[in-house]
Amino acid sequence: MPKIKNAKILILATDGFEQSELDVPREKLKAVAQLVHVAAPKERKEKGSILGWRDHDWGDPVPVDVELSDASTSLYDAIVLPGGQMNPDTLRKNPEALALIKAFLAEGKVVAAICHAPWLLIEANAVRGRRATSYDSIKTDMINAGANWLDEPVVADQGIVTSRNPGDLEAFVAKIIEEVEEGKHERAVLAA
Repeated sequence: MPKIKNAKILILATDGFEQSELDVPREKLKAVAQLVHVAAPKERKEKGSILGWRDHDWGDPVPVDVELSDASTSLYDAIVLPGGQMNPDTLRKNPEALALIKAFLAEGKVVAAICHAPWLLIEANAVRGRRATSYDSIKTDMINAGANWLDEPVVADQGIVTSRNPGDLEAFVAKIIEEVEEGKHERAVLAA
């Protein structure tokens, strides 16, 4: 079983991510993991940063470490998907983002999504038949995609970690660490 101190974590986001849902996991995971990178689509990497969303307005920029097209499951043990409405809505239309998420899923690596980011798990067909949670406004989307939706701070099912909102960040990060230390998760990859 890998120790979190040896783990390499990828955070995938673009403009409009909920500020705390990227900042808190990034800082808490940086404090314990070997490596934490932020990946974004090419146009954002070229600009050097992505812009968060906080309190109904633009938040702070976050430096981009890796261009999405250069991100590979071979380097990372887990992928973290911050929420916000704009960020996952944009990424779920990005074939490269979905391919990367599907690769993490297929390899049994930890995939963690908070707030509206489970939209990406729906697009990747990763919630059908699994226990999961999300922001309450997308509960129906989750249920329609086949999830057993639970109103809990954090839900993990075979290495797929979901949380509801920024108030759940402590539980979310703790569960990511726990799931990474469990190692590879044997799970069926669902057909699209």
